[in-house]
Amino acid sequence: MTTQMNIAEAKAKLSSLVQKALDGEEVIIARDGVPAVRIVPVEAASQPRRRPGLWREMGWTGAPTPYEVFEPNPEDAIESPLFPDDPNS
Repeated sequence: MTTQMNIAEAKAKLSSLVQKALDGEEVIIARDGVPAVRIVPVEAASQPRRRPGLWREMGWTGAPTPYEVFEPNPEDAIESPLFPDDPNS
């Protein structure tokens, strides 16, 4: 069954029109008696549900703290002068 209403009446009965659309009924809103829009239910998202803890199972322990980011890396330490062009360094 199809329900058609003008905009002014649809504003007053919006919640009942939404329920009719969710129940599978075709709902059309008209402007000056001319059909303008159709209310249809939104389809469910097609993405799979998120599984918490998946990254931890894969070995990732989390983002580093700011202290860990700025810690000196011993592999980067080079025994060379700080300023290579300066003979006093």
